[in-house]
Amino acid sequence: QVQLVESGGGLVQPGGSLRLSCAASGSFFSINTMGWYSQAPGKERDLVATITTSGSTNYAHSVKGRFTISRDNAKNTVDLQMNSLKPEDTAVYYCNANIKITKWAYDSSYWGQGTQVTVSS
Repeated sequence: QVQLVESGGGLVQPGGSLRLSCAASGSFFSINTMGWYSQAPGKERDLVATITTSGSTNYAHSVKGRFTISRDNAKNTVDLQMNSLKPEDTAVYYCNANIKITKWAYDSSYWGQGTQVTVSS
């Protein structure tokens, strides 16, 4: 069974930084695109950033220049470095990974349990 486990959320003041980490574990053949999504209270889950196996990245306009996504393919991890945090960044952040369970399977989308990020003075 595949699991994604996030860590690193918390409370930070505006202008501060946090680093989120996500590790995939279990039995699978390969991991393709990984990413982070956020969901604020009463709102839909939105894309924050994604990264492909080769390292190509994509960011939401609101976080460009402030957030950096990275991954370690050998360790099956993806991180999100969040700098210059704003109150509007407050949300639950979810790790996502598109995983091929076997060599012949299609990708399936997996989600972590979410980690709360609160930006407040």
